[in-house]
Amino acid sequence: MSTPEFRNVVRLDKQPSIRSTVTRALRAAVISGELQPGRVYSAPSLGEQFGVSATPIREAMLDLAREGLVVTIPNRGFQITEVSERDLREVTELRLMLEPPAMERATPLIPASALPDLRRKAADIVAGAQSGDLVEYLAADSDFHLALLQYAGNARLVDLVAGLRSQTRLFGLANLHEQGRLVASAHEHDLMLDAIEAGDAAGARDLVHRHIEHVLTDWSGEAPARSDVADGGVGT
Repeated sequence: MSTPEFRNVVRLDKQPSIRSTVTRALRAAVISGELQPGRVYSAPSLGEQFGVSATPIREAMLDLAREGLVVTIPNRGFQITEVSERDLREVTELRLMLEPPAMERATPLIPASALPDLRRKAADIVAGAQSGDLVEYLAADSDFHLALLQYAGNARLVDLVAGLRSQTRLFGLANLHEQGRLVASAHEHDLMLDAIEAGDAAGARDLVHRHIEHVLTDWSGEAPARSDVADGGVGT
């Protein structure tokens, strides 16, 4: 089996939390489309790409299999599951129902002392966008949004949103980077923090709402007509 080539994979340094680090990177590679839906990948070939042995790759892939992102193909490797346009719409609709109101609830509960770390997380997203490292971009993006949602005080909500984000496929990110538009999208996180710092809960809610809607337009690589997500009143 030939070794796959990925434009945006970052090689990983070995560290004590190697399994979680590899899982995080592979999850982002699936979501970004760097690991292609329907294709079967072997643990040794992926280990070569990520600069680790096959063992943490296998362990990470088993974690992703439990999330439904991959399926195990005996004696061959792991196949990336596909997400249809309908799946994407349904996942996005659920995210729109959950995340904006949770952000509105969380905003007055986020202490000023948390803002420097959140600003650093937002800067990591911009750095990933500037370099075109889609794996790092998505991993940093997930870290940022889940960190914000934790202040809503509902651990099950955070877990649910994390699962929904994993079910998304954002194949349009590479094109956005090539067009020079991904950095502008990344800076939306700074605007969210500006609203939070100003105590503008409604503004933070609306920014998150618009941010998620990009999944159905720019980020997914599709440009569908306004769907029932908007017609049902949960769009802007």
